[in-house]
Amino acid sequence: MPTQIEDPKQPGQRLAELSDTATPNDTHVRWPYVVIALFLVAAVLAYGMWSRLNAERSLRTEISQTAITPVSVVLPQREAPAQDLILPGNVQPYITSPIYSQTTGYLKKWYFDIGAHVRKGELLAVIEAPAVDQQLEQARSNLLTAQANLALAAITKTRYERLLKSKAVSQQDADNAAGTYNANKAIVAADQAAVQEYAALVSFEKIYAPFDGVITARNTDIGDLIDSGSSGGVKTDLFHIAQTGVLRVYVNVPEEYSRGIKVGMTAKLALAEFPAQDFQGKVVRTADAINMTTRTLLTEVDVDNPTGTLLTGSYAEVHFAIPTPESNLIIPTNTLIFRSQGLCVGIVRQGKVLLARVTPGHDFGNQIEIVSGLEPDDRIIVNPPDSIIQGQQVHVVQATLPGDSK
Repeated sequence: MPTQIEDPKQPGQRLAELSDTATPNDTHVRWPYVVIALFLVAAVLAYGMWSRLNAERSLRTEISQTAITPVSVVLPQREAPAQDLILPGNVQPYITSPIYSQTTGYLKKWYFDIGAHVRKGELLAVIEAPAVDQQLEQARSNLLTAQANLALAAITKTRYERLLKSKAVSQQDADNAAGTYNANKAIVAADQAAVQEYAALVSFEKIYAPFDGVITARNTDIGDLIDSGSSGGVKTDLFHIAQTGVLRVYVNVPEEYSRGIKVGMTAKLALAEFPAQDFQGKVVRTADAINMTTRTLLTEVDVDNPTGTLLTGSYAEVHFAIPTPESNLIIPTNTLIFRSQGLCVGIVRQGKVLLARVTPGHDFGNQIEIVSGLEPDDRIIVNPPDSIIQGQQVHVVQATLPGDSK
């Protein structure tokens, strides 16, 4: 008998009639649908499990990567074969001298003013010194008197020597005549020296150039009193003369660079008034000693100046090419780590940090020279965190220098 099913919401109404027994054909028809439903359920479950496993794997990877510190690295640079050392220098004439007078008098005339090029032996000025002229004339007169007395003493001496042979005079008289002659001879020599002295003073009334050069100062004019300083007064310098064909440039080289300064090496001069031009010079000598106050080595550089292009007293920047050791490297200063064991840098090797102690050289501001402790292919951490430690796992995210293929 077929079974009748009623609608729960509408009692008494039949929904379907079911047979008490199912036929084999009905079972065969429903079986594929069951298999498909089971497959779909299994697929949904497998996809859910795969999604969950993939999410967990991604989460673990992200957590692992987050735990590894990301760093940027640089490669050290080779230092240039020669370092350009720039130091201030003072340009001075090869020879410079104030011109004084050894005669006191009044300036009668001068012949050259500032900027004049003069030759050695040229007359620069004339001094009028009447007192010295009179002293010379007096000395000459005294010499003539002494020479006359000497001549008379010589005659007397000769006469007494002849008379002594015939016993006409005593030995005492002959000795007195000889003594008078010798005394007059000495007076003549003294008067001759006085004449030469005053003649020299008179010759100093004319001022001559002591060497080829340029008049850089004239400190007197016609009619001025020229004091030689012989009477205790202040000497009057009439002119200043400088030899400018070759110039001396004195440079104080810091002690740390002193070993690189060698006699004979070239140097370049740069002056503000010649912005597009360099002047060649040569190191001719050094003090060969470090100044204990300034800790510098006084160095002289000579520069040829045949046309007078460079002016004495100028300020110049002197460029020295200081040789550097081939083993020295240059790194940025923001890679340094200051620890209790000394100055270090962080090097990345096989993904881990190696703290290497380094020996610094010259400090160039944003870069520093490393004398020892580094290799050219070391990858150095830039701006390392304070917490970085030896052996820490890191991840390189950026290499700021080309050629870093590691």
